[in-house]
Amino acid sequence: MDASVIVVGAGPAGLMLAGELRLAGVDVLVLERLPERTGESRGIGFTVRTMEVFDQRGLLPRFGDFETSTAGHFGGLPLDLTVLGAAHGAARTVPQSRTETVLEAWARELGADIRRGHQVTALTEDAHGVSVGVEGSATALRARYVVGCDGGRSTVRRLAGFDFPGTPATTELYLADVRGVDLPPKMTADPSAGGLVMIAPLPGGITRIIAGERGTPPVRRTGPPEFSEVADVFKRLTGTDISAAEPVWVSAFTDAARQVTQYRRGRTLIAGDAAHVHLPAGGQGMNTSVQDSVNLGWKLAAVVKGTTPDSLLDTYHGERHPVGRTLLASTRAQSLLILGGEDVTPVREILTELLGHTEVARHLAARVSGLDIRYDVGGGPHPLLGARLPRLALDHGTRRRTSTELLRTGRGLLLDLADNPTLRRRARDWTDRVDIVTATPREVPDDSPLHRTTAALVRPDGHVAWAAPGSHHDLPTALERWFGPAR
Repeated sequence: MDASVIVVGAGPAGLMLAGELRLAGVDVLVLERLPERTGESRGIGFTVRTMEVFDQRGLLPRFGDFETSTAGHFGGLPLDLTVLGAAHGAARTVPQSRTETVLEAWARELGADIRRGHQVTALTEDAHGVSVGVEGSATALRARYVVGCDGGRSTVRRLAGFDFPGTPATTELYLADVRGVDLPPKMTADPSAGGLVMIAPLPGGITRIIAGERGTPPVRRTGPPEFSEVADVFKRLTGTDISAAEPVWVSAFTDAARQVTQYRRGRTLIAGDAAHVHLPAGGQGMNTSVQDSVNLGWKLAAVVKGTTPDSLLDTYHGERHPVGRTLLASTRAQSLLILGGEDVTPVREILTELLGHTEVARHLAARVSGLDIRYDVGGGPHPLLGARLPRLALDHGTRRRTSTELLRTGRGLLLDLADNPTLRRRARDWTDRVDIVTATPREVPDDSPLHRTTAALVRPDGHVAWAAPGSHHDLPTALERWFGPAR
């Protein structure tokens, strides 16, 4: 074997997965077809959940200064994210090029082998591993598992025979990052505007422009559009001429929505845009991709190391496929709200009325922030089961720490919040995989799902697998299900 795991693609999903695998001590080889990073801004922010995920790994300081916001939107309708009570807002000014730089540096520091200029051309699986052919090499690379993180036109998805059904594109929209314009930030979903206009400031004097006319049919392209096409559409929609601006990056995208039917086929797995493509409403694609990798990384590492059975990998599809399906439904709904014209005006009016109700506003804010995800980890009435653990301030001996800090090792975490020696004794045979921390929570509101919680078993991805009181399973059963048999 050349590596235990080969990851194809060095975008955010592939780099995050490489870091997660190395954090768990698994050797990983990343193959990227491009000889160097493009420097393209692409996705320009993080949802609240991605902020939490990066915080769990101690990565946020590496991004430097960036703006956060508690304002969101669903199909152009404003949302107040403060209703979520989360520790973070959403990041608005982090270009994807910066995200990839940070994640690549982190993965390399942990020991990931990242090879650029390696185009995958063949993939063959057998009972013991996967052989990966690379253009220009007569010798295939071997690994126990391969993960395709190679984007919406995934080579791995095609070579491995994954089904990728969905709805074809009906509309094309333009995107351009430009210098030399002075435009106020703007999001328009007015049916009288003729389409979509979005203007967002980026670092370095760059302005992000997204523009699309309602009913514009998609064009089969072999390369990016000319900036003149973007400027023409922008002028028709706004009356403003930006043709003299300096284009830094120009692209086009559509409202096509597709998802693989399986996230795993034997020893080949799919993550990120290779698994799901959709209209990039609210920038949720990159964020969902990063979270795919965080869900998969610790599971794949545990299987490779032999501490858990191979069947644990089936929970990756079981948990993330529904998330992708919901993502596609959400972005398609937002596409209709933004680009549907006067036909959907009644829907916008009713939805605006519904957003005046706190529970509706909280539901949609959680949806676009990634905080509504709850995995099926086993029955029980406890409200935290399957959900992510909110950041919890703790008194740990003489130190003050947070639950987020305790997850930075990438290991499981058993929080003993009631100083229960019996609980700790039941978990002692898993201490090679799970950290046991006895601490006292500070300032837990009565309406918090953590109120009266005496213990919680937290997976490396930050989701709660067991909690007391309120879980139907006992602690050893939960430990064995997620972390394998006792040593």
